[in-house]
Amino acid sequence: MEHQKNFDKDPKEKEFVEKLVTLNRTSKTVKGGRRMAFAALTVVGDQKGRVGYGLGKANDVSEAIKKSIDKAKRNLITVPMKNGTIPHDIIGKYKSSEVLLKPACSGTGIIAGGTVRAIMDAAGATDVQSKSLGSSSAVNVVRATFDAISKLMDAKKVAANRGKTLDELWG
Repeated sequence: MEHQKNFDKDPKEKEFVEKLVTLNRTSKTVKGGRRMAFAALTVVGDQKGRVGYGLGKANDVSEAIKKSIDKAKRNLITVPMKNGTIPHDIIGKYKSSEVLLKPACSGTGIIAGGTVRAIMDAAGATDVQSKSLGSSSAVNVVRATFDAISKLMDAKKVAANRGKTLDELWG
């Protein structure tokens, strides 16, 4: 019976796409020399609209990556998408980093820097334009992108806010 539990767990882990955004090495000088530590920033997504990020720190690279992936899976948010793109323009901010996300027509692809590209790939978006403004710190750009994604509204929300039906909104 216990073997069955492990069998059920494996396919669920395979449904997520894991992308390592940055791996940072820090060192602390101690009596015997330098002690290395690692910080890993990863993005996890199911390519169906759910995406999350995590930051893990450890004395070993593989342990830091494992921790960051676990944190990312716990912090998933949903990206409202239609035909592989986002519904409207949005600017996300975190400290001095700003990320501008724009919808794009089919066939454009993901026009974005490495950090934002990883997030959009993991979310399953196929056509998005983006521009990173301000600070280019990877952690802050990821947080700014997630701020933008969390502020996105889907068509149903927009219609409800305006007091119209979806048919009236699309014409």
